[in-house]
Amino acid sequence: MKTIAFFLLLAAAGPAFSQSRFSRHEFSINAFRNPSVGLEYRYRSVSVHAGYYPTVVSRNPEGTYVTTSFVRTGLSFWFLPVGKREHPSSFYASLSWVRGLDRSYRGDHGLMADLGFRWMVWKGLNVRLGAALLTSPGHRPKLNPTPGISYSFFSR
Repeated sequence: MKTIAFFLLLAAAGPAFSQSRFSRHEFSINAFRNPSVGLEYRYRSVSVHAGYYPTVVSRNPEGTYVTTSFVRTGLSFWFLPVGKREHPSSFYASLSWVRGLDRSYRGDHGLMADLGFRWMVWKGLNVRLGAALLTSPGHRPKLNPTPGISYSFFSR
């Protein structure tokens, strides 16, 4: 719970660190994992996202890691833009609600707090790298890396 409180504090402080260098509107098609395979809309330094989220949270009886799938939706806060590009790279913190679709999380609800960095590679193409803490009643907390690939469209 202390870790979730820490992520919430970072997320709440995020807009205070943001600068006016962000475009006013951004629409992203998230093709790989973070925040989810789905859609995201950002207004200034706050975004909302929704989609499908696969991650490894367990092993099968043979000891092999297995992927568990979730529906994920939540808010992200963008702060500390870096670089001189029109659309800068930046840090983010997000808090999401998840619902398990299979394996031991089927039908279970949880919270996921994520902190990371988004690098604007070229025009709207961007990659993310972060870490997320997944908590759900009846399950031990899980900390996983959260890579992502997206393409964004911007408007001032």
